[in-house]
Amino acid sequence: MVPAEKISSLQNPRVKQLVKLRDRRPRDEAGVFLVEGYREIRRALEKGVRLTELYYAPDWFLGENEPALITQARAAGAAAFELSKEAFAKVAYRERPDGLLAVAPQWRRTLEDLVLPAAPFLLVVEAIEKPGNLGTILRSADAAGCHAVIVCDPVTDIFNPNVVRASTGVLFSVPLVVAESEPVRNWLRSRGIRAVATTPAAETLYTAADLRGPLAIVMGSEQYGLSDFWLKQCDLTVRIPMAGQADSLNVAMATIITLFEAVRQRA
Repeated sequence: MVPAEKISSLQNPRVKQLVKLRDRRPRDEAGVFLVEGYREIRRALEKGVRLTELYYAPDWFLGENEPALITQARAAGAAAFELSKEAFAKVAYRERPDGLLAVAPQWRRTLEDLVLPAAPFLLVVEAIEKPGNLGTILRSADAAGCHAVIVCDPVTDIFNPNVVRASTGVLFSVPLVVAESEPVRNWLRSRGIRAVATTPAAETLYTAADLRGPLAIVMGSEQYGLSDFWLKQCDLTVRIPMAGQADSLNVAMATIITLFEAVRQRA
């Protein structure tokens, strides 16, 4: 295998391009995104994602497994570059990097691309604003065994580096679709999938609702909750009881609570 090119200059064009890819417009123009971290890159490779470039800095390695992962990525077709400690610090977006950063191609999946079982368990999220929340929601959906996550009317970019980080790489394992709300509602109806929305104004407790069978849990944005469209178009609205002064939960936490009640019932 040809030795990896070594880069130490902070003015190197590749270093400058990696810094640019932190922003959405350059990512979209190039059709790629950043994947930083051992666990995230490993999960991308496990799911057959063809990484186009891999950057590594041995001075930042945290363990002994990195060389094997680098070999695996290169064998799968990634062009490899070894960075100096300073150059990697320049391109990393983590406060404590582990010396691994990859570039992966973006993808676009539609509702029709989803392959679902007879009684699908889906998560629909509307206008999530914070990348960290979206990443945590994806991680929770994976843990709950959701068959897909549908992001409606997105505010944050699903390829934001913080989405990848907060999802711990399960962005690559949970089928993910980005679409507008109305087509999603029509698609759910056409397949007999009930839409259950969460809102503090609902009368039914989430534990009292029947969350079995073909189901889509629908969650709203951090600031405004669900739109009137979803509140009116859902088959049922439910609430999580609040005993203290707070009148709502963080959307990621509310998602976890509701998903795992569905998991309990569906078991």
